[in-house]
Amino acid sequence: MMTLSVDPAPVEATRFEVMRHAMVASQLRTNAVNDARVVEAMARVPREDYLPAEHRALAYRDGLLPLVGGRRHNSPLVIGRLLTEAHVQPGDHVLLVGAAGGYAAALLALLARSVVALEQDALVALARAALAAEATVEVVQGPLDAGWATGAPYDLILVDGAVEQLPDALVAQLKPGGRVLTGLVDRGVTRLAAGTRSEGGFGLVDFMDIECAELPGFRRLRTFTF
Repeated sequence: MMTLSVDPAPVEATRFEVMRHAMVASQLRTNAVNDARVVEAMARVPREDYLPAEHRALAYRDGLLPLVGGRRHNSPLVIGRLLTEAHVQPGDHVLLVGAAGGYAAALLALLARSVVALEQDALVALARAALAAEATVEVVQGPLDAGWATGAPYDLILVDGAVEQLPDALVAQLKPGGRVLTGLVDRGVTRLAAGTRSEGGFGLVDFMDIECAELPGFRRLRTFTF
């Protein structure tokens, strides 16, 4: 009797595509991810390709996923809301702080003119490998809280994680009128926020409470009163 071998790759790809479209319908559209370009990008980009093999099956789960070095991936909803509120324009030059596995950078590559994806430590090699085919994405290495002044000024800085504070040096890398989208953490509570650099200064306004992975290097200096 002849035995037929079946290539599992097409079956797996179809399964992930079904999960991806379910994520768009149930997680994104129901939670104000309503920018048509963002929705289209998130329906196209295979998030599973930017995760370690052991976590591919969880690619469209609504929650955080482990990364290396104690870091964590944000949920698709976090990046979906950040991109929606960022109002990314096709001509934008973007700094992504916290490239992680490369998923957010791959989405931005479909939305903006050019992307500088900043990472540090062991995650740099991971991001470079994942984004090697993205001609408009440059992966750079350095402390996340320092930004990447070499590529400045930026139309948009997107911080893919929660921070206690945004350093002035990072905000200074924005063009006048440039936008920042970030997660914030305050006494253990995380939320998403947006801000615009203007002549009068800079401030952030939060727009959603949601679980968000904290990024290293952005904690406020602790002071003690004796």
